[in-house]
Amino acid sequence: EPAPTCVLGIDLGTTSVKAALVTGTERGLAVAQSCCRDTQAHSDSLEAAPQGMEQNVQKIIRALNECLAALPQQQLQQVTHIGISGQMHGVVFWKSDKGCQWTESGTGPAFEPDKVSHLVTWQDGRCSPTFLSSLPLPQSHVSLATGFGCATVYWYLKNSPDFLKAYDAGGTIQDYVVAMLCDLKKPLMSVQNAASWGYFNCRNKSWNTDILKKSGFPVHLLPEVGDPGSIAGRTTCAWHGIPKGAKVGIALGDFQCSVYSCLTERTDAVLNISTSAQLTISMPLGFQPPEAPDPSSAVTYFPYFNGDYLAVAASLNGGNVLATFVRMVAQWTQELGFQVQESSIYPRIIQAALAQKPSKLSVHPTLFGERHLPEQLASVTNIGGSELSLGHVTRALCRGIVENLCSMLPAQHLVEMGVRRILGSGSALARNEVLRQEVERIFPFPVVYGKDVDAAVGAAMVM
Repeated sequence: EPAPTCVLGIDLGTTSVKAALVTGTERGLAVAQSCCRDTQAHSDSLEAAPQGMEQNVQKIIRALNECLAALPQQQLQQVTHIGISGQMHGVVFWKSDKGCQWTESGTGPAFEPDKVSHLVTWQDGRCSPTFLSSLPLPQSHVSLATGFGCATVYWYLKNSPDFLKAYDAGGTIQDYVVAMLCDLKKPLMSVQNAASWGYFNCRNKSWNTDILKKSGFPVHLLPEVGDPGSIAGRTTCAWHGIPKGAKVGIALGDFQCSVYSCLTERTDAVLNISTSAQLTISMPLGFQPPEAPDPSSAVTYFPYFNGDYLAVAASLNGGNVLATFVRMVAQWTQELGFQVQESSIYPRIIQAALAQKPSKLSVHPTLFGERHLPEQLASVTNIGGSELSLGHVTRALCRGIVENLCSMLPAQHLVEMGVRRILGSGSALARNEVLRQEVERIFPFPVVYGKDVDAAVGAAMVM
């Protein structure tokens, strides 16, 4: 009998690269092998410091190559399809005929970036509200925000126009990888990633070319756009033992792939708390987003698969807020003359919070603002003298993170949409029992944890 079809799923995340080999079994799809490598790709932004947030593409691809080299060669040789997802909104530029160099590695041919810029990520803050308001109004259902690909191009156009002249192609980091694998002369982007860039009309699946041209935007940098789930091309040569000619899917959004890996019922809502946090529900079949966005709305409609949409409260404040709090505690103890590792603070503050009941202390945790309220920062209210222990503050902070999400997409709205349970996921939620307690206290639904939300697995499942 021929070997079972093997699909490789890849996710190019904010902090790590994941790869998963998914095979078909009698019981359905199963993850045969997986691997994860931290990218450690953060790079200083020369032009936009301190608001800039950039990553070194060489380091991202090095982590990807390390992931694939760690997977079993025998199974990689059976791969027939490759699904790739990654961080949305961000942008990387390259020279189309010099985007990479293929070299021989220990596990077969691999590519390394060549004439490629840094990746300006979704967390980039260089586009101020004043700058964004100076840009032409998009014909799109998505409000423009800093960190969006088209907004970043406009920033370069104004502040460093010569920078753009060195490149003739652009895309998300996952679009770049697909273009290199398939040797695409013009990058191809899914509707999911195009919507995340701004200036894209999901109804007619086209860029706002007329609006962009009038303002001098370099429209030649915009990729072609195709449907999520379609094939972008085939591998032009063997890659870490994967045969030449393997089908490569058009690159997808990591969020949509994470949801795809776990969402089975339309009556489920997915609550994910990792670096950032999202609460999402499926919209009814046939739903179309409004033609123009409501800038004050906390809910965005993300293109999903087969013409469907997800309603998403995408908060910029999740595990990153807790990480900042832990850093603050470590810094304070250091200033007092003691040395405490951040890794040892986490379990202690969680234990301290588990010993405390909810108090009147209230933390509004929007340290990083929100896309619909970029200038609203964090605040602490109802401070009483008897509720200032580390346990009280940690519990109030965890409750604040969940309440913030709930304010963006209220539980009553979930009830009206027919939601019956919540699938809880994400590294911050998995590691923090206090967060889980607050989720169960605030939402009037049963909560199921341990659902493996994995964009790499989702990207493979789509194929």
